[in-house]
Amino acid sequence: MTIRYFDTPEVEITSLYFRSTKGKQRLESFPKKMVYGGREYTFIEQGMRYLVEKGQELVKLFDVSDGHNQFRLRLDNANHWTLVDMKELA
Repeated sequence: MTIRYFDTPEVEITSLYFRSTKGKQRLESFPKKMVYGGREYTFIEQGMRYLVEKGQELVKLFDVSDGHNQFRLRLDNANHWTLVDMKELA
């Protein structure tokens, strides 16, 4: 298993999907496809999603997988997506 940590490189999220959460009428968005390093990744599994308050800023973290790799993505208030870490699944 290889674990790689990143200095938060910006990635391009090329596709999203939407779902409603229990008790809310509002739809929330989740990443479905990402381009990083000239390669496109399609996420087939969604893991945990975190909402972190950092001072005045709210940051969303998403754990997703393409079946071969596990990714942690960060979405900031300015709608910039960054790759926090990536590890190969055994």
